[in-house]
Amino acid sequence: MSPLADHGREVIPRSELPSDTVEMARYLIGKVVVRETPGGVLSGRIVEVEAYPVGDAAGHAYRGETPRNHVLFLERGRAYVYLAYGVAYMLNVSSEAAGVGAGVLIRAMQPLEGVEAMLRNRQVLNVRDLARGPGRLTAALGIDRRLDGVDLCREGPLWLARDGEATPDIGTSARIGLTREVEAPLRFYVRGDRFVSGPNSLNR
Repeated sequence: MSPLADHGREVIPRSELPSDTVEMARYLIGKVVVRETPGGVLSGRIVEVEAYPVGDAAGHAYRGETPRNHVLFLERGRAYVYLAYGVAYMLNVSSEAAGVGAGVLIRAMQPLEGVEAMLRNRQVLNVRDLARGPGRLTAALGIDRRLDGVDLCREGPLWLARDGEATPDIGTSARIGLTREVEAPLRFYVRGDRFVSGPNSLNR
């Protein structure tokens, strides 16, 4: 895997982010998550996401705004980071206009820059499994609640980038690991990509 060339990477402006959650989820496929740390840059190409649109009973914004989910109600393009089941952080992107709660969960990425550092963060040797799942992704990138609310549309500790790569072939399936809105076709992934998570039956 070749490192991402600095000259080919640029911040995604907020004006380019779709203001509809499902559209944003599809848009984010193929884009790049950039994590700047004191030890260097870590990055990966997004290959799998899940949308949690307005009114979705499975979404954290469903019952209204709270101190915990406040970021989901900010302008689109903010990082919503929460701890799931007390064991793993999840990285989401707020996805609607300010005051409207919704988000997109980043589920998996293809590692690009800082692979050795990410392997150390995860304490694993297998690059394929490094960020193949939302909890693995955040552990690899060193993401926790301290990054909750970060503006992903400006360079900083965590941001979203584009690098001119063509939009890949996108598949659609039901979401994973839910008890509500289980069959909603709101999971999007790169067809045939080895870094996508989930069972083979959902990745055709």
